[in-house]
Amino acid sequence: MALLEVRDLRKTYGDRVVLDDVDLVVEPHDVVCLIGSSGSGKSTLLRCLDLLEDVDDGTIVLEGRDVTDPFVDRREVRERLGMVFQAYNLFPHLSVLDNVTLAPRKVHGVRRAEAEQQAHELLDRFGLAEHATKYPDRLSGGQQQRVALVRALATRPALLLLDEITAALDPELVGEVLTIVRDLAAAGTTMVIATHEMAFARDVATRVCFLDGGRILEQGPPDQLFTHPTEERTRQFLRRVLPEG
Repeated sequence: MALLEVRDLRKTYGDRVVLDDVDLVVEPHDVVCLIGSSGSGKSTLLRCLDLLEDVDDGTIVLEGRDVTDPFVDRREVRERLGMVFQAYNLFPHLSVLDNVTLAPRKVHGVRRAEAEQQAHELLDRFGLAEHATKYPDRLSGGQQQRVALVRALATRPALLLLDEITAALDPELVGEVLTIVRDLAAAGTTMVIATHEMAFARDVATRVCFLDGGRILEQGPPDQLFTHPTEERTRQFLRRVLPEG
């Protein structure tokens, strides 16, 4: 059974169609990278998957359960998902440790001592152990984004959703965050990632989806999509974003 299956997903804002009959299947341990121009629907798709946006039509099935059912408990669904945004979205009044342990304690009912032990282990794993007592404004952008990743992982999600997580970073900080995501992919973490980092997508993805005008126009293994795209629109996009030669 697929971990996630999206069927005929449609989302509009007024008269503007943002997602148009999107189909997507994510198997366990897949790393699916969503590429495309700004406004193509990548971030909206992730927000729909996390139930932060209502959909107008179609279904989202997570672990065999239709989570677009109007009677579904959204909080319960989000317990199975981890979402990381480009703007970090850390709570500024909480320390790093408290940011990481908040959801395990308040949502999952984990005892404080256990939640803090798990948090310290994750922070150490991602080179953040010395920052546990600091507040977000004392960290660099790259460190804050790594904390956001740790916070998402602390709930042990079935699926990790990453929305342009390097977009707000200075160029020299991008690499340290992408290294973490590469390590997660190597460890078998199932992810759907919206990204403008083409070399990263080619290196990490099991499948790449090119979105254009709210549709997944083309998808396939990275070597196939980047080297021999079948759609002219995909070829135009890649000519713009890939280095020549």
